[in-house]
Amino acid sequence: MNKACIIISVYKNVDNLKIIIQSLKKQTEQDFEVIISEDGEDEAMAAFIRSCSFPWHVSHLTQPDMGWGKNRMLNKAISVATAPWLIFIDGDCVLHPKFVEEHLRYSAQGRILAGKRVKLNLQLSQQILAGNNICLLPYIFRKRGCQLVEEGFYLHIAHLWRRKVRHLTGSNMSMSKVDIVAINGFDENYTLPAIGEDYDIEWRLQMNGCKIVSLRNLAIQYHLFHKENWTDDTVNMDYFRTIQQKHLIICKNGITKNQ
Repeated sequence: MNKACIIISVYKNVDNLKIIIQSLKKQTEQDFEVIISEDGEDEAMAAFIRSCSFPWHVSHLTQPDMGWGKNRMLNKAISVATAPWLIFIDGDCVLHPKFVEEHLRYSAQGRILAGKRVKLNLQLSQQILAGNNICLLPYIFRKRGCQLVEEGFYLHIAHLWRRKVRHLTGSNMSMSKVDIVAINGFDENYTLPAIGEDYDIEWRLQMNGCKIVSLRNLAIQYHLFHKENWTDDTVNMDYFRTIQQKHLIICKNGITKNQ
């Protein structure tokens, strides 16, 4: 059995996935399986995955594209995962070579590991996608438009003065399969992005006894630039507040359907 399962949430963008796979191949820790969790059924994505020779066991899960269905796919991925530790990333985040190693270093049942990400600008993202072998850290300081650059420093002794994290980032978090199954996974009643893929899961895990442990400046990601196509989280936030008021720690519409 592998130590970890890397669950990659993707939607159509094959070029981004190629770069992510490259960053996985450079990980200092290679004892993991990979699940490519595709919210759709893009043939270009399937063709790329079929053409690859992976050094790990890789599963490609799909579903018809009927609007935002990331949480549904995440639950399918959790069900398929065989490793005890689940690391969730998005299909637009390049990984620092120590990323998996640091998530596993601090893994323990009852913990939610939370990292952050640097937001790259368009120019630097295009250079990376073009296949240029770039040392990212000097560039993110020289290129205007990169955000959260302080998250790009890898500090191997960061645990000595651990920077706190207020909330989970859904593209850089990990937990035990036991813990997430205990709350019935992600709530599929969220049918729009944000809240349901991070705030909701964070709150329900904590209410079930888990503690957040920060991996800032340890498990680092570099987020490739793309235009935001959604900004309004009002519907999701209203639903989330209802969940909190009713204290529904175990969701009804999750890995198992109890509605």
